[in-house]
Amino acid sequence: MKTLQRSMIAGLVVMIAGCDQNSPPADANMTTEVGVKTLQSASVTLDSQLAGRVTGSMTSDVRPQVDGIIQKRLFTEGDEVKAGQVLYQIDPASYQASYDQAVAQLKNAQALVKSSKLKAERYAALVKDNGVSRQDADDAQATYQQNVASVDQYRAAVESARINLNYTQIKAPISGRIGISSVTPGALVTASQTTALATIRALDPIYVDLTQSSVQLLKLRRQQASLQQNKDGVPVTVKLEDGTTYDHPGKLELTEVSVDEATGTVTLRAIFPNPQHELLPGMYVRASVTNGVKSDAILAPQQGITRDAKGNATALVVDKENKVESRDVVTDRVMGNNWLITSGLNQGDKLIVEGTAKVQAGMQVKAVDVSSGDNAPTSEGH
Repeated sequence: MKTLQRSMIAGLVVMIAGCDQNSPPADANMTTEVGVKTLQSASVTLDSQLAGRVTGSMTSDVRPQVDGIIQKRLFTEGDEVKAGQVLYQIDPASYQASYDQAVAQLKNAQALVKSSKLKAERYAALVKDNGVSRQDADDAQATYQQNVASVDQYRAAVESARINLNYTQIKAPISGRIGISSVTPGALVTASQTTALATIRALDPIYVDLTQSSVQLLKLRRQQASLQQNKDGVPVTVKLEDGTTYDHPGKLELTEVSVDEATGTVTLRAIFPNPQHELLPGMYVRASVTNGVKSDAILAPQQGITRDAKGNATALVVDKENKVESRDVVTDRVMGNNWLITSGLNQGDKLIVEGTAKVQAGMQVKAVDVSSGDNAPTSEGH
């Protein structure tokens, strides 16, 4: 019995050994397959996302320039008004009387000039024949000159009275949309009052004042030096408070020449057409300011860029010898499904986008080109 057991064990060992000999040997040199994306330069439009407030291109307070009682309000609140349009009528009675008095005084002075001139001329002729004394002739000439001066004085008084009479019609200083009236007919107004009767705002075109930190502004200006600029100005688009995009694009008009010491920000002013008055003063908007076009941008798929605990970005690429190489990269911003690369990657690099977890620097790999999805250069702010 023991002899039989030994024979069976020996046979089993032989069978196991035979199976091991028939098994294919492991390939110690098998290479790992990774998916790569060959990077190409592309032309992309870069922009900045900024917050801003809408403000009227012109704002004017309507104020009285003479004292009096408001007789009429000659506009509808909220309507469009034109420059020079009469908005209020102040009771003109006292100003009309002052004007009429000034005109009468002027006519009287002009009559005196005429008579004193004739008298001075007669005395000048008589003094040659000793018909009147030299003193009388001089007095007549002086009276004439005084009357001439009085005419100029009364003419100025007439002009002043005419101006005050015209001021009883309070007119719109600018064209625009007028707001709510602070007074009603019967109210007493004065030239020195601090409260405006109404406010007019010009809404087309309209301004959007944007704020940007001084650090961002310096970065933007350095960036713009290497970008292709629009010859017609810097385009600006805005999104309204409800998230919709405003239909009419604007352009950057100016940058403030000083930095706000309290906030460290600079104000940028953009101008927009506003035919439907959709933009109103005081609105909060998000603006996209076009910085320029970068013609040789390198866009890397996001799945090919990893970051360490400190936020430093790295990428794995396959070199000419099909070995994995680790690169430190600097990213600028996200554009669609890609990172815009500032440095670390170049055109033609084979960026590993699939299988990064299976490889490490120095490994021999087999690179297979893959489609990285939508890598179209999309303009996105920073």
